[in-house]
Amino acid sequence: MSNSVSQDMLSETPPFPRMVVLTMVYPCNASCPHCPYNNATIREEYRDQPFMDEGVFRKVAQEAGKHGVLLRISGAGEPMMHPKVTELLVYAKSMGCKIGLITNGSLFTEENSRALLEAGVDMIEFSVDAADPDTYHVVRKRLKWDILLENARRMLAIRNAIKSTSNIVASGVNQVGIDIDEVERFWRNDVGVDNFIRRKFLTWGENTKLDASQSADPAPYLDINTEPCPFIFERVLIDTRGTVMGCPYDIGARFVVGDLKKSSLAEIWHCEAFRDYRRQHLALQGHKIEMCSKCPDWKYRSWDHNYWKVMRDASAVRSKINQGGGNADKSDHRA
Repeated sequence: MSNSVSQDMLSETPPFPRMVVLTMVYPCNASCPHCPYNNATIREEYRDQPFMDEGVFRKVAQEAGKHGVLLRISGAGEPMMHPKVTELLVYAKSMGCKIGLITNGSLFTEENSRALLEAGVDMIEFSVDAADPDTYHVVRKRLKWDILLENARRMLAIRNAIKSTSNIVASGVNQVGIDIDEVERFWRNDVGVDNFIRRKFLTWGENTKLDASQSADPAPYLDINTEPCPFIFERVLIDTRGTVMGCPYDIGARFVVGDLKKSSLAEIWHCEAFRDYRRQHLALQGHKIEMCSKCPDWKYRSWDHNYWKVMRDASAVRSKINQGGGNADKSDHRA
């Protein structure tokens, strides 16, 4: 925990989460083999609420916007499948939120791309995992390589033409059978994204049936015996029902800390259960929390290399290019 931002966050109860991870959508138009939701029954459990209610989203945006919080639009399905996603993200920006949209990139049109860019969505991340159509067919089943490239290049072209402040990045899971170096080179150099995120292959523990042997980079980021998990001090997960979980790892909603239909996000963030989680982590007793003791991915969290660093580095790359300096060197980003 070397940087000042991390030290500022490291208190029993920070005033408000820096990041709100929103699972807006459970259906997906892809069938990626490394996806936790394709290796679990969680989507079936949300058939009654496949999309986040507009009212829940707006409540989050209104409260989070007052604090300039980052809404990370991610989760169980493809966010662009939500029937009102563009309208809602534009609304969240108008409320003062920062927005990080993680998408497979298959459903962008010129119209919705322009709307998101004009609104200044802070970062649009294309989850790609491949540098060629054959590999893409394996790791991103049911999606089309040509459509991905067309949509990504159009997004970049519109962004540059209208001088939007949005960062556009790509990401890949570092898994067996993928040349992650080649994937990064292609998306940085051939497509021209602002940054590339190398993600660990995560198993999500008892939530899924994923096999850790598929990871091409199992090296840990932190020592769970000497460092608390940063997630519990900086972010929450909210599902389509408005249920709040104490950690984004808890995709199965087993350790619920609140309900946005009954409480504000601030009230939930400061509730006794959440405070107790933080106290135990500060005392290096996080392994005594059932949720945390079963987390195989705790060691892949990082206080220094995270989503905010990805955003800062993407902005730095754009600044360098604008000044005629070319693309930035490869670096190790974690989010």
